[in-house]
Amino acid sequence: MHLMSDSTEFRAQFDAEVTFRNGGGLRVREFRLDLPGNTISDDDLAALFVRHLGLLMVDTVTISNRTVLAEPHKGSRGVETARPAERRVVDLSHVLRDGVITTPGLPGPRIGDHLNRAESAARYAPGTSFQFDQITMVSGTGTYVDSPNHRFADGADVAGLPLARLADLDGVVVRVTEGGAIDTAVLAPYDVDGRAVIIHTGWDRHWGTAAYGSGGHPYVTADAAAWLAGHGAALVGIDTVNIDSTADPARPAHTTLLAAGIPIVEHLTGLDRLPPDGFRFHAAPPAVEGMSSFTVRAYAVIG
Repeated sequence: MHLMSDSTEFRAQFDAEVTFRNGGGLRVREFRLDLPGNTISDDDLAALFVRHLGLLMVDTVTISNRTVLAEPHKGSRGVETARPAERRVVDLSHVLRDGVITTPGLPGPRIGDHLNRAESAARYAPGTSFQFDQITMVSGTGTYVDSPNHRFADGADVAGLPLARLADLDGVVVRVTEGGAIDTAVLAPYDVDGRAVIIHTGWDRHWGTAAYGSGGHPYVTADAAAWLAGHGAALVGIDTVNIDSTADPARPAHTTLLAAGIPIVEHLTGLDRLPPDGFRFHAAPPAVEGMSSFTVRAYAVIG
């Protein structure tokens, strides 16, 4: 198997027939799987296939109708992919600007001078001046993290969130190719225990437009949130206006995740620049007592 020297990613499409030592079999058609390079033997592909599905007691695997496609990886489980040679930091936060709307119905931030340079010059030595700024905003502004207190009166606030839940987390990306409900079946192939689960939907392309908060955005279902909590996710992030369907006033994903002490980071952006895994995720807010949510500078360290 040969690794490519450039950033092109490859996937295999194939049919497979599996027999098991304890009886029975499995057939798949036009299955797709990430590859670490542009060439692979049938034996190696069979091994990747078995690892990806977590199959036990396998006797034989027959591969047929195999083709290799140049397309982005989807995060196949158990597939080792090439890592960048150099460390990179990827910004995953929206830029805050005066008046920008994050969620329809909530006001945008007001950013301006507290004491500008010209006014401050009289207070310091000749040629010395400083800029003092001020910002007024609701807690859910820009890219932000929700603490349990956002949903529950007795839950930990932003200052009470453990840094271990917010910084230097092993990350995994779940890529969603269609809108609407993100159910358990979408998440089940991923190992989420102790990891930041980052859900990439591409909805951030609507940021700053009426479409961003108009409804129809991808969201995590109640069952999927329960699966994430039950499988030990450390943090869940998403690049949409809300991790819940805004049509559901019960907000089941918020309720389940925050009850389990799992921080939620909403309004992420740029998730297409992340690999399926092999990165560290960071989204720590200032330790502000009494705040249930607060803006973060979310980023990933790759390599």
